[in-house]
Amino acid sequence: MKATHRQDKTALGSSRILAISPILTLAVIVSLAVSSGTLQAQVPVKRRLSPEILAMHARAKRPAATAPATSLELAATTTALTSSSFNSEQGPGPGPIGPGPGCNLFPAPASIGTTVPLSYFGPPPSDTNRSLVGPVQLLDTGVVDVAHGTITIPLYLGHLKGSGKNVWYVLTDVDDSNVAAELGLNFSAKLTFASHSARTGNLDANGDIVFDAGTVNFKPERKIIPGPAGHEFPPTFATPGAVGDANYGPLVQIVNAGNVIYNAPMVAFDVNANQISFPNGNVDYTKVHDQVVAIDPVNMTVTLNLINGFSFGRPVWYLSMDTSSTLGAAIEHNTFAPLMQKILLGHDDSFASPVERIFISTNGPESGGCNNPLRQGLSADLADGFRPNNVVGGIPTLALDYSPYWDAQLFEWTQEAIDQGFRGQLREEFQILTFVQDKLITGPGGAAFGSSGFSINCPIVQRLD
Repeated sequence: MKATHRQDKTALGSSRILAISPILTLAVIVSLAVSSGTLQAQVPVKRRLSPEILAMHARAKRPAATAPATSLELAATTTALTSSSFNSEQGPGPGPIGPGPGCNLFPAPASIGTTVPLSYFGPPPSDTNRSLVGPVQLLDTGVVDVAHGTITIPLYLGHLKGSGKNVWYVLTDVDDSNVAAELGLNFSAKLTFASHSARTGNLDANGDIVFDAGTVNFKPERKIIPGPAGHEFPPTFATPGAVGDANYGPLVQIVNAGNVIYNAPMVAFDVNANQISFPNGNVDYTKVHDQVVAIDPVNMTVTLNLINGFSFGRPVWYLSMDTSSTLGAAIEHNTFAPLMQKILLGHDDSFASPVERIFISTNGPESGGCNNPLRQGLSADLADGFRPNNVVGGIPTLALDYSPYWDAQLFEWTQEAIDQGFRGQLREEFQILTFVQDKLITGPGGAAFGSSGFSINCPIVQRLD
C-alpha cells in the first residue's frame, strides 16, 4: 500500500516526512479483532481458503483467450475527428491509440536519440522484476493487442437464479490472492470491504456463476449534449447506453465457495449465443456492453476496448465497465450500476476502505485536441471524443492498495492558475494533491476538493512502462 505522508515537527523545530503504512495498521487491527472478538461484527476477516474451496474456484479457469484471427471492424480512431455526432454514438468510442500525443500515451522506443537500433537493447527491467520500469500486463487472462489498444479475455455464461436467464460476464479482479494467481486475475484486498455493494451467487459444477439477482438493460441509446465550446463539461444533457436494475453491481460474493468476491461485470443479458455472435466486430450495442469491440460466444471470448490513463506518472491502460451515476456512465460509455451507490467513498486508504481514487480534470488543456501533448480532462473528451487521460492511484506492481472501484475526484484549474499559464497535464496522485494544497486546483466550480460522490469500475489491464 502506498505510504501516507504527514509532517512531523520535531522538538528542534525541523520538519521531516514520515511514511506510515496503513497495511501494517490493518494487520495489527485485524489481529486484535481475531484475538479479542471486538471487531468481528464490523470487519470481514479473510481466512485462507481450504484446498477444496480453492478447487471450486479453479473450475472457473479458462484457457488464455487469443485475439480474433480476422481483422476486426474496430471503432476507428479517426471517428471523433470526422464526425460531429460522436457524443451520441454507441459503442466504445475511439481506442487508446489516437492520432496525436494528446490521445496516445504509448511510450517511444528506447532507441530514440541513440545511434543503434532497438534490437541492440536488452529486455526491459520489468521482465526481471515487475515493479521495475518497463511494460507489464496485469490482467493476465488473454492477449493485449497493442496495435489497436484492446484485450481479448474469456467470456463466461452464467444464469440468473429462478428465471434461468443467461448472464454473459467477464472476470477481472478478485479479493483472494490464491484465486487471482490461479485464474490470472488482478488481486485486490480492498474488495473484501465491498461486500455490502456486491450481489451474491454460487459457483456451479463448471465454475460458472448462478447470480441471485441483478439485471442490465443494454437497449437504451447513449446520448450526450456538451456545454458550450471551451466549457463542454458539464454537458447540458446525458443519458447512458446501459442501465442496471437496483440489484445490479459488477461485484459478486460467492456464497458456496468461501465468500470470495469477484469483479464480474455483465456484458450481455437475457440473450442467446446467436444473438450476440459478433466475432469480427460490428457489434449490436442494443444487446451488448458499449466497451465490447467483438464477442465470440462459440469460442467464448470477448474483445474489450482499453483506455489511456496514468498511475504515479506511468502510462497505463484500463477497462471501463460500470459507474454508480448516470452522468458518469454516459461519459464513460459503460453501464449505470445502482448497487455501486452503496460503496463507501471518501476514505481512500484508511482501514476498511474498499476504494482507490481516480482524479479527473474538468477543464484541462483542450486547445489543439489530440495534437496537444498536454491535453487532459472532461471538456477535452466532450470536445473531440477521445478519453480524458485520467490519473488513478495505486495499481499492482506499484502499490498494494489497488481496487477496481475508483472513487472519482473531479478537479478544476482555478482561473488564476490558467491566467498565469500554469494549467497542464497532471500524471501523478501526489502532484495533484500538492496542487490542491497550493490552491492551483479545486473541486468543480471552486468547491472544496474531495470525493465527487460516485465511483467507476475500471479494472487495470496494462502498465505501459
